[in-house]
Amino acid sequence: MLGILAVNIAGFAGPMDTTDGPALSLAGHASFADEASFAAIFLLFEGKMRALFSLLFGASMLLLIERTEKRPRNSSLVGEKLQTRRLLWLAAFGYLHYIALWWGDILFDYAVCGLLALTLRRLPVRALVGLGLAGFAAWHLAFALDSLSTILAEEHLRARIASAAEHASVTQDLAAAQLRIAHDMAQSHLGFIAQARAKLATAPDWPLVVTLYTIGETLPLMLLGMALHRTGFFAGRWPRRWLLALATGGLTLGLGWALALLGWAWLRHFPPLTMPHILASWAGGEHLALALAYAALLMLAAPRLLESGIGARLAAAGRMAFSNYLLTSLMMGAIFQGWGLGLEGKVSRVAQLGLVALGWALMLGWSKPWLARFQQGPLEWAWRSLSEWRVGGFRKSQKL
Repeated sequence: MLGILAVNIAGFAGPMDTTDGPALSLAGHASFADEASFAAIFLLFEGKMRALFSLLFGASMLLLIERTEKRPRNSSLVGEKLQTRRLLWLAAFGYLHYIALWWGDILFDYAVCGLLALTLRRLPVRALVGLGLAGFAAWHLAFALDSLSTILAEEHLRARIASAAEHASVTQDLAAAQLRIAHDMAQSHLGFIAQARAKLATAPDWPLVVTLYTIGETLPLMLLGMALHRTGFFAGRWPRRWLLALATGGLTLGLGWALALLGWAWLRHFPPLTMPHILASWAGGEHLALALAYAALLMLAAPRLLESGIGARLAAAGRMAFSNYLLTSLMMGAIFQGWGLGLEGKVSRVAQLGLVALGWALMLGWSKPWLARFQQGPLEWAWRSLSEWRVGGFRKSQKL
């Protein structure tokens, strides 16, 4: 959740088209500091946190079913029904999150992909791994190949060798981006109710569009997360040497890949039409490699980390991921949207890092004290109660 906020902050600060790189900005140019801050987020967090969360989401679905099956008189079918209800409610939460707070919702996407992954949960581990890796690679390769004409046209224009058709195409795409920026800025200045109405009137299907655009990444990663769970990865049953090998290999491949892309983009000041394609397809391999490396490093560090004060706070923030995710959207909406302080498009990328630090401090600060008194976060409790069709216990003195 901490890493996801570091990536999402650009989306909250907006407008939407400025999130993929520093080149498209309301100031018309990006400073060295803005480029450097974007580069740091790109190298350490961008795509990796989303991939890691998808892996964990896939594993958590199997974990819930297994725990449900262990209850008296429960069966596998009961666990699947409960998980299906949870995902349907998650889709509802996600759609409301989009309408009320933020265009960048991922809950709806995870709910739809989770329902698809659930149908494949009984596959053998090798089949889950093979299908996950093949689907992930094919999806990203297809999008990468499809983006070549746009990337070459922008590169040819930079090198002043573009054809007339390439020049017209790049000019038209940049003009369209500026129109979208102007539209987003106008919408961001609306009040809370007016923004919700505008989304329902102009883009009611946006969560589904996002899902269709990202399903080839999210679903395969969930399948890989299921496979890792089945092998005992998240339960600490992998030998230390395996974890070290995965961490070393993932860091070597992932950082090398990310640095190569970053070096190419940095020298060109992050070309605005190319950067969305780099983030969505060309960087897919390093996203997966580094997510697996981060997961292995966390498993290696977990025994000692959980005994520390910061480890306990990190664990508490993770247990309240749903609440922290939505409350972060509420906080950032209050800062950037018109119904709040109205700062969209006015905060530089460097200054955004200060808001990331504030969000981290709040998540780490309130989660542990909350869980000392309550059994779950407020939204986790609501989600569970709705999924189980009963009001679960909330305070520590109550039983679930």
